[in-house]
Amino acid sequence: MQAPLLIDRIDAALPQTQCTKCGYDGCRPYARAIALDNAPINRCPPGGQAGIHTLAQLLQRPELPLDTHCGEHRPLQVAVIDEAHCIGCTLCIQACPVDAIVGANKLMHTVLANDCTGCDLCVAPCPVDCISMIDADHQWTPNHANAARLRYEQRQHRLEAAHHESSGPAARTLANKAPVSALASTDANTRQAVIAQALARARARRQKK
Repeated sequence: MQAPLLIDRIDAALPQTQCTKCGYDGCRPYARAIALDNAPINRCPPGGQAGIHTLAQLLQRPELPLDTHCGEHRPLQVAVIDEAHCIGCTLCIQACPVDAIVGANKLMHTVLANDCTGCDLCVAPCPVDCISMIDADHQWTPNHANAARLRYEQRQHRLEAAHHESSGPAARTLANKAPVSALASTDANTRQAVIAQALARARARRQKK
């Protein structure tokens, strides 16, 4: 089988959560590594053992247990933003690989639950810890995976068109929002001061409640 076709078939077998828990920048890069570099097929926690079985059958490789160093397989969760405490920093919007978070700088953000892949990449960047993961009210289906792949690809094309330099996905994503990319280029003391001010505003709001 030709390499491009094999990559397509492997990519189609992956869940398209784009969570990077496999150690690659997304499902497509992981598929490419499996096809071209003989990467292990057991590094996708969202796909679980069923996904490993599918890859093993496709590639005629031995079926392996999930590599738990990458994470545990769990039921689908989605991100939820405590909107009362959101400071509008846009960091979660930048982190989301499938554009499932909407909002604007210094305005409240919200998650589009039906579009969220449960990747949890938005949780860590939040400076006020107002994002949590909750159990989804639906299963992850092939239709969800196909829609997530399309949103991921559209986002990647947009970022690549806007930033031609040979930077990695994380750097291009950070540059996606001008107000916060400016903060990223400042020194550590300035960044800490800005975040401290945001935290102080969030705490003040909480105390008023």
